[in-house]
Amino acid sequence: MNDVTNVETDRERSLKTIGHVSYLLHLIVAIGAVIPGVQASVILLVVAFVLDLVKREDAAGTWQESHFRWRIRSVLWAGGLYILTSPLFLLLFLPGLFAWALISIWFLYRIVRGWLNLSNNAPMPS
Repeated sequence: MNDVTNVETDRERSLKTIGHVSYLLHLIVAIGAVIPGVQASVILLVVAFVLDLVKREDAAGTWQESHFRWRIRSVLWAGGLYILTSPLFLLLFLPGLFAWALISIWFLYRIVRGWLNLSNNAPMPS
């Protein structure tokens, strides 16, 4: 029984490490989007997104499953909103800039909220 407990603990620790790496990559991109003149590569976001997609099955049935869903949905929503508002950004610079700033702040909020919950071993709301 002790071996089963240790395996589960190792699995959860591994998933939590993946979560920390993913949230860190998300955070780097989000801060780069909010602070003028600081641009992080979208490749970091793609790496985090693919990592979450590949590893989410490993988290099935655990409290960490909600974090994988949270991060995947955050990226999909932010990406969709950026694409939706890109014509506004291209045609009317200031309103578009404002829209993108709001999206970036919302994305940053989701990252911080998720990371805090992960650090406290708490699941994310559905």
